[in-house]
Amino acid sequence: MKIPFAFKIKVGSSEQQSKLDSGPASCPDNVAASVNEDSPIRGLCDIYSPEKIFKSHVRDITDVLLEMGKLTPTQYEQLCSELEENQSSDAAGLLLQKCWANRDEIQTAKAGLYGLEFRRIDAQSVPKEIFEKLHIDFIRNNRLVPISINDNKLLVATSEPSNIIAIEDVKRQTQMAVELVVCSDEDIDALCGQFEKKEADTSLVDDIINDMTEVEIIRDDNSEVAEDLEKMAGQSPVIKFVNYLISNAIHEGASDIHIEPKDTISKIRYRIDGVLFETTQAPLKMHAAVVSRVKIMSNLDISERRLPQDGKISVNVGGRGIDLRVSILPTSHGEKVVIRILDSKSIMRGLNELGMDPDVCEAFRQQIDMPHGILLVTGPTGSGKSTTLYSALSEMDGNSMNISTVEDPVEYKLGFCSQVQVHEKIGLDFASALRSLLRQDPDIIMIGEIRDNETARIAVQAALTGHLVLSTLHTNDATSSITRLVNIGIDSYLIAASLNGVLAQRLVRKICPKCKQQYQVPENMRKYVEKAGIAPNELFHGKGCESCRSSGYVGRIGIYELLVIDEKFRDMINKDPSASNMRQTFYENKAVGMFGDGIKKVRQGLTTIEEVLRVTEVYGKSENEAFVENIH
Repeated sequence: MKIPFAFKIKVGSSEQQSKLDSGPASCPDNVAASVNEDSPIRGLCDIYSPEKIFKSHVRDITDVLLEMGKLTPTQYEQLCSELEENQSSDAAGLLLQKCWANRDEIQTAKAGLYGLEFRRIDAQSVPKEIFEKLHIDFIRNNRLVPISINDNKLLVATSEPSNIIAIEDVKRQTQMAVELVVCSDEDIDALCGQFEKKEADTSLVDDIINDMTEVEIIRDDNSEVAEDLEKMAGQSPVIKFVNYLISNAIHEGASDIHIEPKDTISKIRYRIDGVLFETTQAPLKMHAAVVSRVKIMSNLDISERRLPQDGKISVNVGGRGIDLRVSILPTSHGEKVVIRILDSKSIMRGLNELGMDPDVCEAFRQQIDMPHGILLVTGPTGSGKSTTLYSALSEMDGNSMNISTVEDPVEYKLGFCSQVQVHEKIGLDFASALRSLLRQDPDIIMIGEIRDNETARIAVQAALTGHLVLSTLHTNDATSSITRLVNIGIDSYLIAASLNGVLAQRLVRKICPKCKQQYQVPENMRKYVEKAGIAPNELFHGKGCESCRSSGYVGRIGIYELLVIDEKFRDMINKDPSASNMRQTFYENKAVGMFGDGIKKVRQGLTTIEEVLRVTEVYGKSENEAFVENIH
């Protein structure tokens, strides 16, 4: 007989048979009526009764989120109700759909459910040799990745801590004890992708070099060998290698590529954030073919290997056009190649993105709004002068004003102005180009650089006749520009009448955000920190990671000093335009120099005291000491 209920039996005393404690109300009426309380044999309702089945609640991530305070009791009850109604629903999916928790909070709750820690991971925090403890397919399929080894225990990050079988498999494969942390699926996928890309790049370069070195190149000066080099430079491995160097440099954010022959190797270095980093090496015997390929691309003479040559290349990378300037110089080991990368994306920025202090930025905007006069931007090569000038020009109205530039060379093409390329070989120098430009009814003139007396004199005349002139000058600080103009041969009274302002600048490297941490200042820097009044908790540096090539820095930001020529300075220029006198007056006006601006950025955690001193010590400790005296 099939019983349609779930029954339970309750054992009574030894004198009675099995009984149930349910009342007669659950029995049929005819059975209950035939049994009285004194009868030794009870009815069926006292022996068997249907058992009520209750569904037990299993603790899940919703309970943890409630305990964490990420869910309100109302949200918790609503979520439990929906999960009970639709048992195929997923708690994490509902939380994301309702925007009651983000992915990190859900993973943190999942970790808390198992008593584990939630951690974000990336390629910078995971050594390659640790990652390779497991095969990448196993990592991707089982959603777990080894990230470190501590005390002979393998720390494994997983997005599925309940996968006990996979965890046991890790122990078997590595023969190590395993500790767990919880991470996100996105981090695992990103980590696998980054390591796959590095492996692919390494394999690509190795394969290309192996293909290139199969052919022995004989270095000689006869035309037959030159023809062989041209043929070799047109072969696929050489083309792939040069294309890889260029595209990889652009993706890395490099400003220059250096291909240098040494005793036994050809060294390739990128200049990134103003510092050279070695990227790869190739056998010396393939160097001549690489140089020949670069010459072919830049339309240079492939047979000429005794004289320097300059050229240019236009390439398309990632859908945008990029210009390359090529310089080839004969050395004792062969021809050295330097390729300058001119990417308009990296130079066209607004003034707000340059890192100027708000007060300096506002004063500089007032300078570029002046109807006439000269505004100079000074600093050494590579200090960002062109970027500042282009950013200033981009904020002007090119539709209502005639903006023209004279440059040598025109490195970045601007659509809102007319640009003139200097060609000194045919007699078109800065002075002659300026003279012609002044007959073109310009409102604003940008001169690439004031190099000589004639260019400076024409610039002054243009400023005095109602034009706004922007230009660069190579001086160490703002006040030295006045002395430089005097030395060039410009009369003091003309400088006082035409000069509006001078902006001096340097570029300092920014601390890498991925490895940024507080640190104790080195002993040799302590005096600057103490004099500047910087608190120990305001000092940061980059520890060094793969993202910043172990340098601790990523990207650059400007430090500035702005000298506004007011009536007081005009009188001084007429009486005593010496640099020391100007510098003293500059600080007496409570102006902040480049060192002072750098200290501000140190306090903001943007750069380090070492970087500021590296770029400002070139014009002496007296400037630093002068700032310290006026910093308070």
